[in-house]
Amino acid sequence: MAQTLRINGKSVVVTSEDETPLLYVLTDELAMKGPRFGCGLAQCGSCSVLVDGAEVRSCVMPMAQVVGREITTLEGLPGFYAKKAGLAKAPDLHPVQQAFVDNQSSQCGYCYNGMAVKAAELLALKAEPTESDIRRHMAGHICRCGTYQRILEAILAAAKTMRNHS
Repeated sequence: MAQTLRINGKSVVVTSEDETPLLYVLTDELAMKGPRFGCGLAQCGSCSVLVDGAEVRSCVMPMAQVVGREITTLEGLPGFYAKKAGLAKAPDLHPVQQAFVDNQSSQCGYCYNGMAVKAAELLALKAEPTESDIRRHMAGHICRCGTYQRILEAILAAAKTMRNHS
């Protein structure tokens, strides 16, 4: 049975079964590249997306539970930021994404999706997070390369950029 999902500000019709994990709908049916399969157990964070602005692990989220809700993937973070900041036009990258590039925070890319999504969630909630706030909020997201310090620095840089644009 076809369902309509709201993904990154657009309505999309999908045909997956209701119990299909959202991750498989996004990657297999819609060919999205942001969310990634990592552990399949909601423990690593690589599959994270925002649902109504809150992070969820899409590998364990049945598609039926997100029908009628706003899903934001890595690809939609610039639009998520623009909407929250009241910008007329979305930038090419969310400030978190740009800060990850500038700080060379990603190495293998395994964690990038989840880290960026979770950081965007944090910065939408708190404009001036402390290092402690960031560490607490990002707990449960695993980086295989161990670039946690660069990730922390990128989030602090993104927060500063966002405050300077508000």
